Amino acid sequence: MKRVTVLLLAGALLLSGCTWFQALDRTGMLRPGYRQISQEEAARMMERDDGHVVVDVRQREEYYEAHIPGAVLIPNESIGEEPPELLPDKDQIILIYCRSGNRSKQAARKLADMGYTQVYEFGGIRDWTGPVITEDREAAVRQTVSLVLEVGDRRFYASPEDNESAEAFIRKLNSGSITVEMQDAGGVEKLGLLPWELPRCDGEISIRPGDLILCEGDRISLAYDEDTRSCTRLARFGSVNRDELLEILGEGDVTVSFWLEWSE
Repeated sequence: MKRVTVLLLAGALLLSGCTWFQALDRTGMLRPGYRQISQEEAARMMERDDGHVVVDVRQREEYYEAHIPGAVLIPNESIGEEPPELLPDKDQIILIYCRSGNRSKQAARKLADMGYTQVYEFGGIRDWTGPVITEDREAAVRQTVSLVLEVGDRRFYASPEDNESAEAFIRKLNSGSITVEMQDAGGVEKLGLLPWELPRCDGEISIRPGDLILCEGDRISLAYDEDTRSCTRLARFGSVNRDELLEILGEGDVTVSFWLEWSE
């Protein structure tokens, strides 16, 4: 009976003009699936005021070259087992594309397996006949952001690193500043707990004074001495040296604030 139901459902979806990719789990029940639709249907859906989101799952360089207006960038390779931060609502209508349709299918399946209920995959931008935004990377970052760190009456400025962790950190700070209580750790850094967890891009790096580091996804470190270990650099405040940092940070606990400043 379950097999008959699946076949009838598939037939109905084919008649409606879209293909629904589903699978049976070990108990014989249907797992969540995604729908493959035409680009014409995707264009019609984009015209609706229904809270949908268009997702580009290519790499950043491809996105900057040309993307569909309003599309958010979530590279397929960045989608793991946890729901993407930019997609908090699992019942939101999600329209996914890539360059040719291969990565978008992979991403659609991963989201569907996570429990997203309205995932629509519509192929690649190379076949898209609708409007696109074309811009080089320099134009895309015309409006630049500075990360501000404040300790007492001293402020320091840095440009965020070019990685997924730093991008997520900036998105969080874009909603408002944070204050972190930090303590000495290992004689090389002040370490504090973030109010949220960030994606990790860990690698073996050489740390130097003024580096802002993400540790284990939910802790942030301000290095005041040199070290080498596996972690993620978020930014580098390069205008300060070890002695100056030690004088500013002092001994024991210290309160550090972070926020953003935007400029053209």
